[in-house]
Amino acid sequence: MNDLITGKMLRDAIISASNNVSAHRREIDALNVFPVPDGDTGTNMSMTLGAAAREASVLPDDVNVADASERIASALLRGARGNSGVILSLIFRGISRAIKGVGAAGAKDISRALASGKDSAYKAVMKPTEGTILTVVRVASEEAEKVASDGGDVRATCAAAFNGAKRALAQTPDILPVLKSAGVVDAGGQGLVYVFEGMRSVFFHNTIIGAPDGAAEAAGHEAAAFGSVRIAAEEIRFTYCTEFIINRDRSSAESPIKLRAYLESVGDSAVVVDDDSIIKVHVHSNEPGNIIQKALLYGDLVSIKIENMKEQHENAMWGAVSEQSENGDLPAAEAIAEPLGEKKRYGMVAVASGEGFEEMFREIGVDKVVSGGQTMNPSTEDILRAVQMIPADHIFILPNNKNIIMAAEQVAPLTEKGISVLHTKSLPQGITAALNFDETAEPGENHLAMMKAAEKVGTGLVTFAARDSVVNGQKVKKGEMLGMENGKITVTGADMVNTAFKVARHLCKKDSAASLVTIFYGGGADEKSADEVAAMLRAKHGSDLDISVVDGGQPVYFFVISVE
Repeated sequence: MNDLITGKMLRDAIISASNNVSAHRREIDALNVFPVPDGDTGTNMSMTLGAAAREASVLPDDVNVADASERIASALLRGARGNSGVILSLIFRGISRAIKGVGAAGAKDISRALASGKDSAYKAVMKPTEGTILTVVRVASEEAEKVASDGGDVRATCAAAFNGAKRALAQTPDILPVLKSAGVVDAGGQGLVYVFEGMRSVFFHNTIIGAPDGAAEAAGHEAAAFGSVRIAAEEIRFTYCTEFIINRDRSSAESPIKLRAYLESVGDSAVVVDDDSIIKVHVHSNEPGNIIQKALLYGDLVSIKIENMKEQHENAMWGAVSEQSENGDLPAAEAIAEPLGEKKRYGMVAVASGEGFEEMFREIGVDKVVSGGQTMNPSTEDILRAVQMIPADHIFILPNNKNIIMAAEQVAPLTEKGISVLHTKSLPQGITAALNFDETAEPGENHLAMMKAAEKVGTGLVTFAARDSVVNGQKVKKGEMLGMENGKITVTGADMVNTAFKVARHLCKKDSAASLVTIFYGGGADEKSADEVAAMLRAKHGSDLDISVVDGGQPVYFFVISVE
């Protein structure tokens, strides 16, 4: 190992970490406290790191550690999925801030960076819980600080951090009883340990852990398929390829991240590469003049080049050789902006999974629906893209899942639009919140009214046990039905209809004023079984309840039950 960690080493370490987490994705997913088939921590962390690995792969060998760290942190932020992915991105954002301006990192730089990463993660969580990924990064930071302050070198400092993380992970069941009861360690903490192991392989052995079998081939097919769509879209949508360099104005407080977000709102193939002195920009759009005006907020422009790609394409069709970018390829597209409609005051974005739910959100006035939910959390960039497509000054975001709220909250610093993230934790809560939107009210008034309405909604879920487990002291066998009430497993059984009835009945008892029940079927259930649940409720409650049956089309859950 070198006496210092270089930018090249950090670049390779992130790629190695991404590959290592990807290889253990299913194992991390399985570390779910509850035996429901929706464990997705490994998937979220793998996809988050994948975004950083793609960004790192284009960095040159002579990149310094500060620039590499900044690029990696930015990619992690935009690609963050789920709470685990967001916390991981916050750790690396803190690391990047601590080593700003550093060419190559020594032991004290590493110690300071880990401390900053730990602080960044803890500050972002309203109620930090020990026995989680937070504990793992905290102990890693503390162990690194001990060694670095005693004069330890880079190898000793890194080893202390990595070993401390593993010890902390092993102790998570002793800190959180729910982990011990389930017989697992914390999934996010395990993911972070695999991140550190991937980095250690590069730092200590100069070896990048390889991608899992088939991953490279699958990625290649996906890239090829996407590339063909991108080219076709460009021929129709965007005329001008615009490139320039900004000599940064030190007095400007504008963030390059916001510039990139703006570029993606008016075009595609947006690439923004920045360091302390310059910002390099490439984008395809129909608004080169507006882009240049926007860029002037960041400093003076040099090396401006604007080319008409339609004209180039026509020339190529006649046998002319069109020019390509400096690297010989066009940058990969990262967003496709839709034509903007008439400007308005407010817009809404909702996250939903299932054709029925998605259509319902559109019908009640949501502008953009981001596909995703319990088993596939969308990234911050997915939500940002939807926000940027809406021609409104203020956007209300409905995450509709507790594991998507943090990713949604990362959108605000990436856009100039006003953002209100409602803490809706279920699809029924999101629907009720959207129905209580008032376009004549102020943003704060709307936020309060929408959340008050959402919090009155009880949500029931019915699925199956993905493994043998113990729930509330009761043994649960794999394949057995599980009923959840507002996120807690309360009912087990052999039949999904009876389980759904019990869940709905419990929710109605908890809310004596409940008058409306909606049964959304999906996940393998059908309308007939949903009607059976409705009939059982009518037999019990008579005309006291207005009961509806709707095809939600949701994955994983046989029934999603709304009670209000």
